[in-house]
Parts: sequence; structure tokens; C-alpha cells
Amino acid sequence: MDLTSIDLPGSEIDAIRVEGDKVTVCFAKAYIIKTMTGSKERTRWWQKGDLVFEGAEVEGELPTTPAVCAGGDVGENIYTYRDMVPVPLESRGSAHCALKFEGTDMVLNVRAEAVSLQMEDRPHYIKHIRD
Repeated sequence: MDLTSIDLPGSEIDAIRVEGDKVTVCFAKAYIIKTMTGSKERTRWWQKGDLVFEGAEVEGELPTTPAVCAGGDVGENIYTYRDMVPVPLESRGSAHCALKFEGTDMVLNVRAEAVSLQMEDRPHYIKHIRD
């Protein structure tokens, strides 16, 4: 099985939009790790996209953007993903995030009823990762 996920630490966020009960984390560059079945090597890519929370509520203040993500948790129902987001992601039910940002103590805390990842354009190759 091929695995693809966004590597949150280092991913660049250009905006966090709140429109009614919808919160959108806009990635200028979401860094993606792709692992192919049977291969020890992985590849690193970047792609623009949005992490969208619906039926959402922000707890606390919004961090200032643009910013670089320092990691954190994204959850949907019984799953919590630490420092990564699976691609694709679309889920209804309990959703949340607690994202940290480089150079600040601010945390984006969101509670929601749904979460989806909406990637734009195509991924851009960066390099092979050899362990």
C-alpha cells in the first residue's frame, strides 16, 4: 500500500480564515512524504492546499500568519495524527486540531464537526529521502 501524508513541521501556512463556522488553514507549501509499497526510500514533495474544518469553533486567539508550522495534532473521530495529516482526509464527526508555530507560543485550537483536506494543483518534487 502506498502512503502519502503531510509532514506538519516546516509546512508553510499563509493564512487562517474564519468564515462563520468554517475554519480554513491555508498551506502555501504543505510538505508531503510519499512512501511506495516495497521501497525503503521515500520522496518529499510540496503542494498548496487547505485543511478545512466545518461546524468549527476556534478556542483562543488566532496565530498571526504567514507562519511556519512547528507540528501538532489533527484529529478525526477516534484518530489523532501527530505532526502529520494523511492524504486524502475527509471525515464527518468529531474533529480537532492543535497546531503549533515556530517562534511563538501560540497554538491554533479548533473543535469541529467535520474535517477535509483539499489539495490544489499538483505536488512538486523536492528530493528522495534515504534512511
